[in-house]
Parts: sequence; structure tokens; C-alpha cells
Amino acid sequence: MRIEFPNSAREDFPWTQATLRIGSAPDNDLVLAAGQAHPYHLRIQRDRRGLVLNVLADAGRIYVNARPVRERSLLRAGDILSVGDCRMLLREEQSPAEREAKPVTEESRCTVALRAVAGPLSGRVLSLQDRLELGPIGRYPLELPQGEVAALRIAWQNGRLWLEAAQRSERYPLHVNGVQVGHAALQPGDQIGIAMHRFVIDAPGMESEPEIPPYAPPKHHLPEEDAGPRGEVWWLIVTAAVIALIIALVLFVRF
Repeated sequence: MRIEFPNSAREDFPWTQATLRIGSAPDNDLVLAAGQAHPYHLRIQRDRRGLVLNVLADAGRIYVNARPVRERSLLRAGDILSVGDCRMLLREEQSPAEREAKPVTEESRCTVALRAVAGPLSGRVLSLQDRLELGPIGRYPLELPQGEVAALRIAWQNGRLWLEAAQRSERYPLHVNGVQVGHAALQPGDQIGIAMHRFVIDAPGMESEPEIPPYAPPKHHLPEEDAGPRGEVWWLIVTAAVIALIIALVLFVRF
């Protein structure tokens, strides 16, 4: 993962560790200016859910894609974090345009949708059939600041889901997972970003099915297995037989 600082001369910050500490104190992994952050402001951890943001105690609120976060939030590549006047863009190391996308079957396409998670369209789920266009060329508007105009197109090509900037804006370029692209093959979970807009690809049919371990028939469990080793079991059986024989002889002699 890499952190960029948009509209800033500061160099990118690469990180691979499980936990990233951010604040103005010098012992943080990523140090911000004292006027931007508290000494220990936030922590980002990797776990089975992905990236988890934790706002530390007594720290001021931060913003993820312009939404306030007071305690905790899940993050993904392409999100913008705002701490004071410092803006940080989370991005992947590899460009999505360099990935090799595997074609999917016709049946898998019906489950693909574009989920708006930030921006004017936030909360809407845009279904995708053969093609989906946003901006002046499509059915959904793509409002940009300062009157900028841009359009993007998502369509199936040879069994792959392709994104392209049908009309580009120099001020607000198109991003996938935080990386600027002109076109790219999309995968489930990718985040498309342009200006304040954020869209996530929901495509359960494109995800690989989990591997199911081969069926192993259950072993028959015998009661004597809980009694101890095999020799001990036979010794108990012989002892019980001898005791039974002695009791039978005593009863026979008495009567």
C-alpha cells in the first residue's frame, strides 16, 4: 500500500507493516505537522476484514471521503483521509491497468452492480447489463466542482469488465484503487474515484468460489477406544471373566 498527498510537494509514503501509526509525535510511523494532527491521532491495522482505521483517544475527528469518523471505519484503496488540512490518498502499488483480468461466464454478469459510496450519488446501486455510462453521455449525472465535465463508461468486452474515461477532466482524473488510469479491467471490490465520487464494484458472480476440502468419511468410534490401549481392554475382559467364574463356583459350592 502507498499513501499519496494530493496537491502537496510531500513524497509518497509506502508501507507494508501490519499497523501504521499516524500523528505529530516523532515516534509515529507517519509524522504529520503539529498543526494538522494530535501527537497520536490514528492507527490503521490490517486484519482479515482488510484495513481498519481507529481514531485514538482524545484525537480530533477525521474524515474519510468527506465523511466524519469519530472512532472506527473500514478502509479500501482509493479512500481519501483528511486530518486537519492534510489529505492522504490510499493507493495500491500495482496499477489496475497492468493486471491480467480473467474472463467470466455469461451467467456471472447479471450480478454485477456499481455501488456509490461517496458523492452526490451516494447510497445508490447502479445495475450493469451490457454497458453503464455516467456523465453527459449516460443516464446518470457526474457532477464535478468548478463546472468541470467528465464521463466514464463501464462495459463488457470479451468476457471482461472494462472501464474507460470516455471524456477526461484534466483537473479531476479517473482513479481505480487510488491509481490514476485512462482505462482498466475491473475486479470485484475495486473502487472507482473521480473528484468526490466513489463507486465500488459489487460482483459476487465474478469472485472465485472457495475451495471445498474433499469429503472424508467419519471413522467409526468403538467404545473400547476410550477405555485405554488395546492390551488394557483385553486384560479387563479376562479379569471380569475370572471374577464371574469365581462367583459362580462359590455359589455352586454353597448350594
